[in-house]
Order: sequence, then structure tokens, then C-alpha cells
Amino acid sequence: MRYSKKRRFHQIDDGGSSGGNRDDRGNLDLISALSDDVLGSIITLLPTEDGARTQAISRRWLPLWRSAPLNLADDFIGLVSSSKRMALVSKILSEHRGPARRLSLKLFPVINGWLHSQALDSLEELDLANISDMPLSVFRFAPTLRFARFNRCGLPNSISTLRLNFPCLKQLTLHGIPIMEDALHNLLSGCIALESLELTAISGIGAICISSQTLRSLAFYHYGPHTLQLVIKDAPSLERLLPLYPYWGRVTIQVIRAPKLEVLGLLSEGLSKVQFGTTIFEEMIAVSLTTKIHTMKVLVLHSTGPNLDAVVNFLRCFPCLVRLYVISQPTNDMNNASKYDPLDPIECLELHLKKVVLMNYDGSKRPSVDFAKFFVLNSKLLKEMEIEVLNNRNDKWMANQRKQLCVDNRASQDARIELKIGTKKSKVPKMDTHDLSMADPFESGAFS
Repeated sequence: MRYSKKRRFHQIDDGGSSGGNRDDRGNLDLISALSDDVLGSIITLLPTEDGARTQAISRRWLPLWRSAPLNLADDFIGLVSSSKRMALVSKILSEHRGPARRLSLKLFPVINGWLHSQALDSLEELDLANISDMPLSVFRFAPTLRFARFNRCGLPNSISTLRLNFPCLKQLTLHGIPIMEDALHNLLSGCIALESLELTAISGIGAICISSQTLRSLAFYHYGPHTLQLVIKDAPSLERLLPLYPYWGRVTIQVIRAPKLEVLGLLSEGLSKVQFGTTIFEEMIAVSLTTKIHTMKVLVLHSTGPNLDAVVNFLRCFPCLVRLYVISQPTNDMNNASKYDPLDPIECLELHLKKVVLMNYDGSKRPSVDFAKFFVLNSKLLKEMEIEVLNNRNDKWMANQRKQLCVDNRASQDARIELKIGTKKSKVPKMDTHDLSMADPFESGAFS
């Protein structure tokens, strides 16, 4: 057996036998006897430079590199696990702190060449990051793409004038993308099968109007000094509306038509206005409660105090609510000693609410205790109440809190009330907003 350091392949000399594949030196080459698919898989696992060097092994390997899926390296962190999936991150641009334009121009032909690879002709999944000038060749995958993610990329300036059509695209993520309103709306209008959309830290736009027959989930947050207006004009399939970080930028939300909307959150004072039909909340305070949304099942709120009156108005707006999550910012000056008036019933407390989760609970502050006790005393179908206590508390303190809440006259005798030590929660962290398999995406503790 011989070993060539230059080629880094084992070669077997058969001592002069006449059978088998042989390399250019006449040695028996068992690896080259493998099928094109297997050899292509081997090349895919190699860094780009090493993959290209395989062309020098023998004539057998010469055409394999260009037809194999690409594993992009060197100036990029990349992976193509098959001809259906491609991820490409520009390592230079993500690490560079100086002017990026010169680097972008240098890398543009390289990226453009990779995107033209025949190995990617039927690409279904595309993940690009830190590419400041994205070539138009990225849109050649439009007919086959099912999942796409663009992270801090510069979309082509001509995107607003292109006739784009993504007939198979189900999931789209745009993060840190500078884009004009007409370009964004032109892009979205071509996504005729889109089910899940995530728009985060988008710059250059003042308004987003959503009209989609297929969209089921919309997650977003806005970062910047200017107010972003989000209008859900016509979304007959929309089930989830997820403002992820409402304190990072001012946003107004207007829902005109979303007849299947079931999940909403996180809402907080950071949202300057939320409107459903003629019902309006301004910084979490109800201005008008004339429209009720009977489809809503899951609601996540951030409440200072917590403010029971403000939360009760959301319960009136969503009469069929089943699960309520409240992230509190505890204070001592909130009056939550409200009494439930059976002559003015709240439908969800009477017929639907089954789970309440309270985070940042501070039992040393009376408003927090009164807030929790309101649901214990008035939620007639309550099955589960989780209370995450701020700071470490001793057993005696926890026992005293249970005694205050597990009262004999609670509305639902079957309710399980659980107090546990938790960490301070302030937001919904990065979550897989595209996972539509769970009816309640917040159930698995999606808070930090």
C-alpha cells in the first residue's frame, strides 16, 4: 500500500493485475470505483479548496467537483447537505469592521458563481447571511424554493421592478434587511403559497400591509426611532400574530380581516396602538371595546403593576380565550382589589379560560397577590395556574403564598395551582416561529 501526501488518498498496487479502475499512475484505485453519487457526497464533506483539488486525482474525478453539492468555506461558513439545501454566511463581512463595499465587490463574482452551480438547480432551502450585495442570480431558485432566510443581506435594488413568483415558498425570514416598502410588498406578493413569515429589524419602511390567502403565522419586531405601521388587511388563514420584542421600537397594529386569528403576543406598552375592527388599545389601555374577537385562544401580555383593569379589558375583547400568559413588572401602587360583578360577566372567565401563567410574581407586593387571586376566585373552568416567583424564597414564604391563593371558595375546585421559583422574564426570546405544529407556541416556556 502506498500513501501519497500530495493527494491524501490510499492507493493499492495490485502487483500487476489487469482488472479494476486505475489512477493516472497505473495504481489500482478502489475509491474511484465508487458511484458518482457516493463520490459526490465525499466531495461535499470537504472544504471548497480540498474539494476542487480532487480534480487532480484522475480523469475519473475531473467532472465530479462541479456537479457535486457545494461545501462553501474559506471566506464563508457554508454547508450544502444535499442539492436541496444551501447555507452561506460571509465570514469576512460579519467580522470586518471597516468599509465593507470593497470586500463586497470582491466577493460578488464568487457568490454569483456558486449560485449558478448546476448542483443547485432544484434548490429548496436557502439560508444567506452577511452578504451586503446579493446577486440577482439568487432569484433563479424561485420556482423550487420552499424555505428561505436572508440575514443582514442587501437585496438587489431592482427587486421592486422584478416580476417575482415563488410558487412553492412556505417559510420566509428577513432579518436586518434594508428594503423599501414597494420592494417588500412586491416580494411578498410573489409568495403565493407562503405560510409563515418572520420580519425582524427591517429598516427603510414605515408601513407593512399584509394581504395573503395562505399566511398562517406572522412574527415581527421593529427596531429604530420611527413608528412602524403594520396593517393586516386581508389574511383569511392567519392563526398567529407574534410581536416578539415590542419595546425595541414603536409599532401600531391594525387588524382589518383575520377571521382565524388564535394566538397573539407579546403585547405591551411598547405597542403604541393595537386595533381590531373598532376596538382600540393605546399602550395597553382600552379606548374602545366595540369589536370582540371570538377566535382568539392564546394571549401573552406584559403588564406593569400588573394592571388588572387593563388585562380584564383584553379578556372582554377576547371572550373565548383559553390560555393567558402575563409577564408582570411588579409595583406597589397598583390597585387590583377589583370585585367581579356577576351582572356584568366576562365570558372567558365563565366558559373558556383553562390555563393562566403568571411570571415575575412578587408576593411581597399586594397588587401581585390580588391579581393572582382574581383569577383563582373567578375563573370557573380553570384547570391549571402556574405562578413563577421572583427571587429565591424559603419554604415558609412559599407555604404562606399557597395559603393565600389556594382558598376554599375558589371558582374551580379542580384547579391545580403551582408556585415555583423562576428567573425574571422580560420578553419572548428567539423562538422557532415557523413551527406550526403546536397550537400554543408559548407552552414550552418560550420566555426569558
